[in-house]
Parts: sequence; C-alpha cells; structure tokens
Amino acid sequence: MWVDPDDDPRETDVAAIDERGVLLDYLRHYRLTMEMKCAGLDAEQLAQRSVPPSTMSLLGLVRHLTEGERHLRRVMAGEDAPHLYRTDEDRDGDWNGAIADPAVVEDAWRQWRTEVERTDQFVAGVADLGTWNAGVSDLGPDGADLQLRDILVAHIVEYARHCGHADLLRERIDGRVGQ
Repeated sequence: MWVDPDDDPRETDVAAIDERGVLLDYLRHYRLTMEMKCAGLDAEQLAQRSVPPSTMSLLGLVRHLTEGERHLRRVMAGEDAPHLYRTDEDRDGDWNGAIADPAVVEDAWRQWRTEVERTDQFVAGVADLGTWNAGVSDLGPDGADLQLRDILVAHIVEYARHCGHADLLRERIDGRVGQ
C-alpha cells in the first residue's frame, strides 16, 4: 500500500447521488490515481520507457492526458485549443518529447493541472449533461455528435486505461504496485 486507506485523497465522505456526481467523482479518482503513480519519482524515472519499441512512459502519460483534457474542451466547447505536444510531423510528440529533463517534467505537470482546471470549469458551467458538442468531434464515425456525458465517460475510460499502464510502469521502475 502506498497510502494508508484512512489518508487516501481519493476517498471522501461525500456520496455521489446523481449522474453528474458519479461521473465527476470517477474522473477525480483517476486523475488522483495518476498523480499517485508518479509521486516521488525524478525526471529520469518519469521518462523511463516501458519496453521497446514502445515509447510509453509515466511522463508521456501525463503529457498524453493533458492533450486529452484539451481535446474534451476542443470538442465540447469548440475552443481553440491546439495540441501542445503533437504536431503533423510528430503525431506522437506527447510520448516522444517526454525526456528526462526536470524542466520538461515541471512543464508537463503545470500544463496538466492547468488543463484539468479548465476542463473542470467548462463542465461546471454546463448544466445539462445532454448538451451536444459545439466543436468538431474526431470520436466516432464521421465526427459524430456527442453529448457531454458521452465524452466524460470516454475521458474516464482513457484515464482508467492509462492508470493501468501507469501501474505497470511504476512497478518496473521501483517495484511499487497497486492503489
């Protein structure tokens, strides 16, 4: 165990009673889990790749999830939120640019926290989870329309999947597992 269950920041005494509360609680849980998986590691450890030929690393996951936060707002709000790390020349820039440099690590966490806050502000400002996307969706066939609830579920799934990857990456770095 990394954290005593009584001190686990993911656990609260507040029970979600509606759809919005459940979705946002799951999202908060997985975001905190990702932070916990990366806690206490230096730049070299965070940038350590999984196994060749994969370029996946914990730092790459943070950068990738940052792009996901921007994607949600780009699709749902129609915001001008271009990619931070990906380019036409390097579509895997979120992974490839995840190098063992403390400045890159600091920037990745700063960007992630900023994007999480912006996403949360957007979601808080939308009263109806049935609200349709204002931007062009690249999810689904032919850029299908999406409701906010759909993209929130997709966002939760993305975090959950990558928390599983983070668990394996962390175990490879220092043997820590679980939580």
